[in-house]
Amino acid sequence: QVQLVESGGGLVQAGGSLRISCVASGRIFSINTMGWYRQAPGKQRELVATITSGGSTNYGDSVKGRFTVSRDNSKNTVYLQIDNLKPEDTAVYYCNAEIRGRYATGQYWGQGTQVTVSS
Repeated sequence: QVQLVESGGGLVQAGGSLRISCVASGRIFSINTMGWYRQAPGKQRELVATITSGGSTNYGDSVKGRFTVSRDNSKNTVYLQIDNLKPEDTAVYYCNAEIRGRYATGQYWGQGTQVTVSS
């Protein structure tokens, strides 16, 4: 079994910063791309950022410049640093990872962590 668990969400004032984390655990042979998506009320889930095992990053157009994705391969952990938070960043942030097990590779999602930005 593979599990992704996010942490670090919460209520933050506009202009503040936050770092959220996601740890993968279970029967993991290797992890390819890890990343973050978010879903605001009444909106579709959108890409925030992804990072490959080699460290190459990709960001959604709406978050470029304020969000930084990073990972610690030794800890099977991906991070998302969010600076200069805006009320429109309020959403549930979901971790995603492409994980290779012994016999197959699959896409996995965390349960989500709520980020709320007050104006």
